Amino acid sequence: NQVLEMFDHAYSNYMEHAYPADELMPLTCRGRVRGQEPSRGDVDDALGKFSLTLIDTLDTLVVLNKTKEFEEAVKKVIKDVNLDNDIVVSVFETNIRVLGGLLGGHSVAIMLKEKGEYMQWYNGELLHMAKELGYKLLPAFNTTSGLPYPRVNLKFGVRHPEARTGTETDTCTACAGTLILEFAALSRFTGTSIFEEYARKALDFIWEKRQRSSNLVGVTINIHTGDWVRKDSGVGAGIDSYYEYLLKAYVLLGDDSFLERFNTHYDAIMRYISQPPLLLDVHIHKPMLNARTWMDSLLAFFPGLQVLKGDIRPAIETHEMLYQVIKKHNFLPEAFTTDFRVHWAQHPLRPEFAESTYFLYKAATGDPYYLEVGKTLIENLNKYARVPCGFAAMKDVRTGSHEDRMDSFFLAEMFKYLYLLFADKEDMIFDIEDYIFTTEAHLLPLWLSTTNQTISKKNTTTEYTELDDSNFDWTCPNTQILFPNDPMFAQSIREPLKNVVDKSCPRGISRAEESLGSGPKPPLRARDFMASNPEHLEILKKMGVSLIHLKDGRVQLVQHAVQAASSLDAEDGLRFMQEMIELSSQQQKEQQLPPRAVQIVSHPFFGRVVLTAGPAQFGMDLSKHKAGTRGFVATVKPYNGCSEITNPEAVKEKIGLMQRGQCMFAEKARNIQKAGAIGGIVIDDNEGSSSDTAPLFQMAGDGKNTDDITIPMLFLFNKEGNIILDAIREYEAVEVLLSDKAKDRDLEMENMDQKLSENDSHKQNSEEAPSASQDVAAVSEEPEEGENSDVTDPDSLSPADTASDSVSISNQDSFVPETEEAGAPEPAYTQGDHQPQEQTTETESNSKVNWDNKVQPMESILADWNEDIEAFEMMEKDEL
Repeated sequence: NQVLEMFDHAYSNYMEHAYPADELMPLTCRGRVRGQEPSRGDVDDALGKFSLTLIDTLDTLVVLNKTKEFEEAVKKVIKDVNLDNDIVVSVFETNIRVLGGLLGGHSVAIMLKEKGEYMQWYNGELLHMAKELGYKLLPAFNTTSGLPYPRVNLKFGVRHPEARTGTETDTCTACAGTLILEFAALSRFTGTSIFEEYARKALDFIWEKRQRSSNLVGVTINIHTGDWVRKDSGVGAGIDSYYEYLLKAYVLLGDDSFLERFNTHYDAIMRYISQPPLLLDVHIHKPMLNARTWMDSLLAFFPGLQVLKGDIRPAIETHEMLYQVIKKHNFLPEAFTTDFRVHWAQHPLRPEFAESTYFLYKAATGDPYYLEVGKTLIENLNKYARVPCGFAAMKDVRTGSHEDRMDSFFLAEMFKYLYLLFADKEDMIFDIEDYIFTTEAHLLPLWLSTTNQTISKKNTTTEYTELDDSNFDWTCPNTQILFPNDPMFAQSIREPLKNVVDKSCPRGISRAEESLGSGPKPPLRARDFMASNPEHLEILKKMGVSLIHLKDGRVQLVQHAVQAASSLDAEDGLRFMQEMIELSSQQQKEQQLPPRAVQIVSHPFFGRVVLTAGPAQFGMDLSKHKAGTRGFVATVKPYNGCSEITNPEAVKEKIGLMQRGQCMFAEKARNIQKAGAIGGIVIDDNEGSSSDTAPLFQMAGDGKNTDDITIPMLFLFNKEGNIILDAIREYEAVEVLLSDKAKDRDLEMENMDQKLSENDSHKQNSEEAPSASQDVAAVSEEPEEGENSDVTDPDSLSPADTASDSVSISNQDSFVPETEEAGAPEPAYTQGDHQPQEQTTETESNSKVNWDNKVQPMESILADWNEDIEAFEMMEKDEL
C-alpha cells in the first residue's frame, strides 16, 4: 500500500504538472521540455517531445493493478503523442524507453482485452505506433558494420542535411547491444522480420570484435571500423545491458547461440572482473590489471542477472556489499571507491538495486531479509527524495541536496520492482511469470518465442571458439530450487560482509609473495614513498616505475609495465600508481572547502527542499557546528549589503539575504553582522546562473584579517536564490537551516501542519503546495576528456608533496601488447576519472575601485573565468 501511495504521488504530479512534457521537474513543479531548459548534454538525448514518462509507465500501471488509469493513459498516448518530431534522440534510450514502453503497453493491453473486462476497444494502436517508431530508428543502422549510430533524428534520420546527426564515429557497447529484445518482439508481433535482423547483425558484430584471449568487450567501439575506442571492461555503465540482453534473448527467442555467448562472457567476468564482493573494471587486453579504483551504480543490476543465470553465491555477496553502501550514504552514489567513499555524489533515483533485490527475494523463496532491504529503500525515498511535486533526484548524497529531475525510469522500474517485491500472488491480476523484463522493466510475453520465427537459428558461435561444455546448461534455472535446503545459506554468505563498508581490511599476502613463499611483506604504499629513499627507488624500478626530475623541482612517476621484473610486479606497480593518484587527488580536495546546504524548514517544505550552497573562507565553519544555524530569512536594505544596513530591526536575529556585487563578500558579512544578523546568504546577480551550469562557488575574503566575522555566510546561484525569494513572496515567513549537510525533515511539524490543513478548508493541503525549490548542487567528480590518455598532465593532479618533493604520475604501459599493436602504448588505467571537485574562488569588487598590487588584474581574472567555463563545458560534455 505504501508503494502504491508513493507511485500515485509521483504519477499524479507528472500528469498534473508536466504532461504532455517528457519528464517532471519535481522541485519547480513543471514539465521538462527539451530546448526550453538549460541543456544537460547527453542526458537530454532521452527526451523527444513524445511524453516519455507516460509511455514508459504504461505497463507499470497494469502491474500495480491500476487498469482504469492504464486505459486512460493508452487513450492519451494514442491521441496526443507525435513521433514525427524534428529532434535528435538517443537510439538506445528511445529503444528501451519508448519502443519498449509501447510494446510493453501493447503486451498487457491484449492480455486485458482477452480477460474481457478492460480494453475491449483496443485494436493494436500501440503496436502500430511501435512499428512507426521502429522504422524511424532503422536509418541509424546504415553503417557497414551494422552497429547503429548513437543518435537519430526522428523526422530526418541520419546524415541528412537537416538531420543534424550522423557524423559520430563511436557508440557504447550497451548502446549497440541492447536492441534485440525490443526489435525481435516488434518483428514477432508484426511479422516484419527486418527489425530482428538488424538487431541480430549488431550483436553478431560485437561478438566478433570481442577480445579473443580474454573474451571481454570494451566500453566504446568505432561503429565503422569495429576498433575498441575505450578498452576497459566491466559490468557497469556502457556495457551492462549488453550482457543482460544476451541471456534474455536466449530466454525470449530460444536461440542457443545467445546462451553460448553469454556463458562465454560470464566465465570471463567471473575470472577477471569479479573480485567478490567487488566488480572492478579491467583492460580487455590485460585482464589481470584493474582499470580503475571505483565502481559505478549501474552494476547494481548484475546480482539480479546472476540469479537468472543461477549463480547465487556471488549475487548475494555483491548485493550485500551494495546494501551496506546504501546504509552508509542513504542511496547508492553514482560511483564509489573500493573503500566505499563517494566518487560521484549524484543519485538520480536509479532502480537497479531494487531490481536485484526483487530477483534475490524470488530466488531465496521468500527470505524476509530482502523485504527489510526493500523497506529501507522505501523509507529513504520518502525521507530524503520526496518533495511536494513528486520525488527529486539527489544532487549530492553527502549533503542531501536535490536536483530538479525525476527520470522516467523511476516510474517505469522502481515502483514496479518494489511492488512485485511485496506483492502476494493474489495482488496480481495476471501471472508475471509469463513475461520477461527488458532492461527498462517492460513486459514482453514469452509466447513470442514461437511466433513468426522468420530468423534461421544458425549456430555460428562455436565455429570460431572452443567452449567448455561444463559451463553450459541448456535450461534456465528454476528459482524454486536455486537455494539449498539450508535456510541459513544466504545469511551465512551475507554475515561476513556486514562490516565490509565500515572496516577496511588490511591487505593480505600478494600473489608475488605467495609464489616466492616469503610470507607476508607489506608493499610500498604511496603515502610512505620518499623520492630520496634509495630502497624505495629500487622497489619502483622492480615494478617498472621510473622517476623523472622536472625542471620546476617536481618529480614525475612513469610506469612502463613491460620493464617490470614480472607481471605480478607490474600489477603491484599499477596499484602503487593508483594509490598515488588517489593520494594526490585527496590532498587537492582537502585544500578546498566542501559544499554546504541551505534547507528550507518552514511550511510547507519542512526540510524537503535542499539547496546546495557555496562556502565562505571566513566566518563560522559549519562543519564544526553540526547543528548549523537556523532562522527566518530577511532581505537586507540596501540589497547589496555594501553599506550600513538601514533595516536592522528586520534583520536582527535573522539570516540576511543580499545580492552579489559592488563590494567584497567580507564587507557584506561585517555589515549584516553589525545589524544583528545570525547568518547571511549572498545571491548571485547573474540572471539564470545555476550550479547545473557552473562550478561550485567559494567566497574568498578581502585579503585582511577576517577573524572578526563570526556568522556563517553561504553563496547561492541565481536560480537557487530565487527559490527562497519566491517562497518569501508566497509564504512571507520562510525559515532555513544553514549547515554542512541536510538534516532530517521536521516530521512532527509536518504532521501537525497536515492536521491543521485537514481542519481548514481554505488551506491547501501541504502535499499539494506549490514547490519553491531548486535544481542545483555541487559539481561532482566527472570523467575528463582525456580519460584514456597515456600520460597524465602533471598540473591536473595537484601532485602530492612527499619528502618535500612534489610527485606527478603518468603511465605509458605497453605490457603484453597484441601482436598487431606491438609497440603501441596502452593505458594501464583510466586516469581522467580522478578529476577532483571543481570549485571557483573569487573576490568581489566594484569595477571603479582602484586595484592595488595585491589584487589580480581584471584580464587575469577574466582569463581564469574563461578557463573555468571551458573546463566545465568539457566536463558537461563527458558527464555521461
